Amino acid sequence: MSKDMQNYGTLYYFCTNHQETDMKRILINLMILFGIGSAAVSCNCSGQKDGQDGMTFDPTVLSDEPVFDIVTDMGTIKVRLYSQTPLHRDNFVKLASEGFYDGVLFHRVINGFMIQTGDPLTKDSSMADMYGTGGPGYTIPAEILPELRHKKGALAAARRGDAANPKRESSGSQFYIVQDEGTCAQLDGQYTVFGETVDGFDVIDKIAAVQTGAKDRPVKDIRIISVRPDLPEETKAEATDTADIAPADSAATDAAPAAE
Repeated sequence: MSKDMQNYGTLYYFCTNHQETDMKRILINLMILFGIGSAAVSCNCSGQKDGQDGMTFDPTVLSDEPVFDIVTDMGTIKVRLYSQTPLHRDNFVKLASEGFYDGVLFHRVINGFMIQTGDPLTKDSSMADMYGTGGPGYTIPAEILPELRHKKGALAAARRGDAANPKRESSGSQFYIVQDEGTCAQLDGQYTVFGETVDGFDVIDKIAAVQTGAKDRPVKDIRIISVRPDLPEETKAEATDTADIAPADSAATDAAPAAE
């Protein structure tokens, strides 16, 4: 892996322009049926659960700014996704509904900066040398908005550096959470911020403080257990009752470099 791939500036972020609610629903349905970007190719590093026949919840019952619980083995981080970045929001919803993030590691942790996750390769310890290069097999057009900043707890999409990625397209799955807004402020306007933390800031700090080794990888694995929507009880019942009737597509591996 090159030095450029280890630089802070090689993190991947997502951003989008504001779109209407109807367009959001259309995007969700299209992504569920066909996937995003190029044709999907089944592979072991897609993040799709083996034998999965349906989704873990129904994305169509969610609000314009859905709240998700990112449950880790160090606690839960509750996040809200922005309606101003619908492509990134809907992609996150799609992957979460497929169980894509279940079991992935926080593979890059820098105290006083950010914590990064979302690489499906991290589910396989034999792929450790490739951690940070995996994804679902597509990128997302940049949606960088000046009003969405790298404040404490912000969710942003990882991406390749500008030299290889002048359009600043986001990784299809990797994202990071801001731990220190002072050091991350330099990234404003360069990466897509698509959500914010509403609870669990202490969990971000705990993860950021763990001992790390080469390539800023935690010495002891820190894993996402699940990513699920935080719904009212009546909506939650509706979401889970309908989830098993909608099949989810598998996705190809993204051979993107850097902090992806």
